[in-house]
This record gives sequence, structure tokens and C-alpha cells, in this order.
Amino acid sequence: MQPSLLVVIVVVTALVFDFTNGFHDTANSMATSIATGALKPRVAVAISAVLNLVGAFLSVEVAKTISSGLVDDTKIGPAIVFGGLVGAIIWNLVTWFVGLPSSSSHALFGGLIGATWVSAGADSVHFGKIVEKVLVPAAASPVIAGLVAMVATYLVYRFLVRRRPATRGFKVGQIVSASLVSLAHGTNDAQKTMGVITLTLVSAGSLPSGASPPVWVIVSAACALALGTYLGGWRITHTLGKGLTDIEGPQGFAAQTSSALVILVSSRLGFPLSTTHVCSGGIVGSGVGRKEAPVRWRMAGRMVVAWLFTLPAAAIVGAVSGKIASLGNAGTIAVGVAGVAVGAGIYVLSRRNPVTAHSFQVPEPTPADPEPGRLAA
Repeated sequence: MQPSLLVVIVVVTALVFDFTNGFHDTANSMATSIATGALKPRVAVAISAVLNLVGAFLSVEVAKTISSGLVDDTKIGPAIVFGGLVGAIIWNLVTWFVGLPSSSSHALFGGLIGATWVSAGADSVHFGKIVEKVLVPAAASPVIAGLVAMVATYLVYRFLVRRRPATRGFKVGQIVSASLVSLAHGTNDAQKTMGVITLTLVSAGSLPSGASPPVWVIVSAACALALGTYLGGWRITHTLGKGLTDIEGPQGFAAQTSSALVILVSSRLGFPLSTTHVCSGGIVGSGVGRKEAPVRWRMAGRMVVAWLFTLPAAAIVGAVSGKIASLGNAGTIAVGVAGVAVGAGIYVLSRRNPVTAHSFQVPEPTPADPEPGRLAA
């Protein structure tokens, strides 16, 4: 079946979301390595982009969960999916602008749920699956990652780091663990866009219900995520690398390794959890595990508040957008124009106080401080 213009628009919008997901979540993989000086900012995002691309090809379990598990694909159309995507993109841009590492995944789920609920009815939303596959992992994953990182950090400093200069040896470990997080991020997050595009094709009758993502969907989603990752979300990288705690090499290694393990296991089980939640929990846990690294709980609290608002905020925008888009071509055009206008406005505001790769200056080591452990102010 030849796809309609609306389906094409929705697919392009899904890839735009995937792009924003990439630069929004770059910090998850590389913030700690940049903060400790293990990797230069541009090198870090290049490595992350390549491994996000590779990771996208490793599994489709999460994509299947989204395309056939959260909403009833027989009761929605491409216009509703379009509205949900607009809600997710706007939330991603808002939280990127203020530098808060909220969940791109939950923005997507919220936008899709809100649009489906208002336009097709509450019975079109599989609330049981949402609790099982989204809400429970959202609550448990940062706690699990934090506990694992806390124990790992304590053990590393207790048994492996005998004196401060020894932390230099962990830079290679940080590069490896950061690369593993990037691979895991690609495995989990790229699939969410694959699932949304597949859901759109199913709702339009181009694919049978329960179908796996076609190859072109996998390739396009992987490339969009990798491109967004390479451009780097420096505002959120600044928050995770500097705002939560002061990070040293061994600490960053423990946080990244713990986060990667949690993400990879969840991807294998088909849980579309938030890599932002996991990596943030790992960083906080590593701060608790190292006594000399005070955790900035006020910033952590701001992040948790953003997490709590992500699903309902994106759902409200998605509901309004989906309802308008479902009225016809004029509604779809109106939603698209409004989305572009909001995105452009946020970008213009961000240029007044830009945060770039040059904002990350790691001091050179001195005899009194042989291992820099924090970003320059």
C-alpha cells in the first residue's frame, strides 16, 4: 500500500523526535567522562554517536513493546501518533533549554498516551502494560542503578584506589564504560522511534498488526539518533557532569558500568526504561559511595520533579495536538506549524546564553592536584 502524505509527515516527525532524543540524551553516556577529562567533548560525542548507531541494530524487543503493547493500534491513526510526537518533541526542547535531564522516553510515552486517550478513548490505552513496562521500571531503575553504583564506587575506592594519583589508571576504564553506555543507549532508545514508526505503519494499514520494524525503519532511526548524539546536548551534559556531584575517574567508571548493565538487561527483557533515569541514578549513587563527593540533593530534587511532570505534561500537549490533528489536514498543518514555531522560539532563546563544547574546561593536573576531578566553572 502506498503511504499517504500524512504517514510520511508522521515518519519524518518521528525521526525529528529521534534526533532530539540523541542530543537530549548525549549526557547520559559521556557526561562523567567529559567531567573528569577522560575524553575531550567532541571526541566523546563522536564515539557515542557511532556506538548509538551500532546499538540500534542489536535488538527490536523494545520496539515491539511500543508498537503493539502500549496502545491499541486498531483504534488510532497516523494523526494521533503525530500529535503524540509533537508533545514529546516540545517537552524535550523545553527540558533541554533549562538543562534538566528528563526522560525522552517518558515524553514519548506521555505524548502518545495523551493523544490516544483523548482521540480514541481510554479503552484504547493499555494501562496494565503501561504500569508493567513503563511506570514500574521508571521507579525501580534509578534506584537499582544508584545502589549498584554506590556499592561499586565504595569497593573501587576501598580496594583499588590506594592513593589519589592511582585514579589516572581509570581513564581507560571510563572510556570503555562510557562506550558501553552509548551502545546500551542505542539498543534501548533508538527502538522507541522504530516502535512509533512501526505503529504508524500498522495504523495506516501498511503493515500487519504485531509486525517487526522493517529494515529501512531500523536504519533511519539509528542514523537520526546518531546524528543528534554527535551534535551534543551540552546543557544537560553540564548538569550531569557538574551539577550532581564532583566526579573522579574511578567514580565515573563505577557509575557508567552500573548504568550500562541495568540498561542492557532491560533492553533484553523488552522494558523501554529511561536511560536518563538510570544514568542519573548511577551518578548520584557514585557520589554517595565516595565520601569526599558531596551529592547536590537540591539539583537531584529538581530532576525528580521534572521526571514526575514528564508523562502528564507531554500527555497534555499530545492530547491537544492529537485531537486537533485528527480533525483533518488543516488540523495536522496547524499542529505542525505550531510545533515548528515553539521549537524555533526555544532555539532563539537558547542562543542568548549558549552552552557549547568549549564550555567544558578541565584544569591541567598540578602536583597538588594530580587528577582533576571536576569541570571548571
